[in-house]
Amino acid sequence: MNQIIAALGFPAITLIFYGLGFNELRNTLQRSSFDESKKKRIFNRVLISTILWVVFVCEWSLSGMMQNFSLFPLNVAPVMIIPLIILLFVTFSKTTKEILIHVEPQAIIRLQSFRIFVELVIWLLFIEKMLPVQMTFEGRNLDILSGITAVVVAWLAANQKINKTILAIWNIACLGLLVNIVIVAILSMPTPFQYFFNEPMNMVVTKFPYVFLPAFLVPLAYMLHFFSLMQLAVKK
Repeated sequence: MNQIIAALGFPAITLIFYGLGFNELRNTLQRSSFDESKKKRIFNRVLISTILWVVFVCEWSLSGMMQNFSLFPLNVAPVMIIPLIILLFVTFSKTTKEILIHVEPQAIIRLQSFRIFVELVIWLLFIEKMLPVQMTFEGRNLDILSGITAVVVAWLAANQKINKTILAIWNIACLGLLVNIVIVAILSMPTPFQYFFNEPMNMVVTKFPYVFLPAFLVPLAYMLHFFSLMQLAVKK
């Protein structure tokens, strides 16, 4: 049973929280001053881009290329680098800045609660001996705190009980937790940079459907932080 939950966990979390994100995008666009054609164009571009990314990630992982660590870093670079570059570009775009003006801060922050469920799935993978302990909250991964505090911070933001400085500090601190586990994950892979040699090595995230973690859920986490920080800057 744990294996089934672990296998379906990352795709399920992706489907649910990306769905919530698209719903928020649609509602925000309706509140914006864009004309109807631009609203549809923006939504459709985001939707089509996401679908194309799903197709690419599935093809790349199912082809076995990601599991070929003799190609490192080329085997994992597309999944890790492409979304980062695209989301940095999107974050600083004029259109995104205009959209963020119409988004409630708590709408962005509360989506970060998905990280609670991610960490529970990661823990299940550890229990099933598919991931090393350092990648869990029993080891060096404290990212679950980002998800837990997101619930509290979103409530504070909704009730205007938190200022912009604290929000910025929270975003940066949680980004730090995210960077920490990404580094731990890379150092647990069978590469020349491997630091953690305990078994099992971190290879399962290069396989389908577990690849949804680095390809969709990690980018979702830093995207929400980027958007939240940009929103704070735009609304000053």
